[in-house]
Amino acid sequence: MSESLRLANLDYDVADHVATVRFNRPEKRNTFTKPMALDIAQAFAVADADDAVRVVVVTGSGGHFCAGADLEAALSGSLGANDAFAETAGDITGVERDSGGFAALAIAQSLKPVVAAVSGSAVGIGATLTLPMDVRVMGESARYGFVFNRRALVPEAASTWFLPRIVSPGKALEWVLTGRLVGADEALTAGLANHVVADDQVEARAFEIAREIADHTSAVSVSLSRQMLWRGLEVDSPWHAHAAESRALAERFASTDLVEGIGSFFEKRTPQFPMTVPAQLPDTVERPAQRPDGL
Repeated sequence: MSESLRLANLDYDVADHVATVRFNRPEKRNTFTKPMALDIAQAFAVADADDAVRVVVVTGSGGHFCAGADLEAALSGSLGANDAFAETAGDITGVERDSGGFAALAIAQSLKPVVAAVSGSAVGIGATLTLPMDVRVMGESARYGFVFNRRALVPEAASTWFLPRIVSPGKALEWVLTGRLVGADEALTAGLANHVVADDQVEARAFEIAREIADHTSAVSVSLSRQMLWRGLEVDSPWHAHAAESRALAERFASTDLVEGIGSFFEKRTPQFPMTVPAQLPDTVERPAQRPDGL
């Protein structure tokens, strides 16, 4: 059964097979904290487990997506102190895990496609959190910023892996090394934004894309396709993709979904695919962003 969640840092609701994750710290421009990382991971775990959820839309509130880390908490010393996060996330190579990476990899591992609706500020972790999402809709006055070097930090949220795979390595280097703000048109040209729309149309366009997926595609096929495309960026030969596609196609050709897909095509009607995720998701492909041995 679908559920709504009211967590400390975000709201989670499901309607018509679309889950909405809405950051709910508008008074702080939805700035990021370690408890927020835990809430994001929890929301995506709930979406993964819900057969009624076909797509996840992530958005902000108060006119902003996420204006980066909560610097006031950082200055007070409280940003780095969260026993619940340390206990849940654990360590990596002997140090506490980056909280942005903890949240970003939870998104990367999602069984459901993810659409970002980006308004206002998407700076620092607000920018890097969108990278493992599948489609990014951006308002025309929104600004991205990979500003870490301007704050004596370095990139986080596994963005040094994601960003040069979404845009060119040269563009990723320019944005990260300068730390300058990136406007909507530049983000669109570079391939970071999929769509740029009027500011008041950002969520409408994101939900339109979500509806296109939820209403017209097979949940199982979409989940397998998402996993194969992201996993393909991690491997070193097209033969891995060939093997994964062959396994997935063998399952799909034998599925009740295919009968419905072909039948609806000939009958010129919207398909009603019977199979759901995760209940009927076959174990035929490797999920992306899995933790390697030794890390």
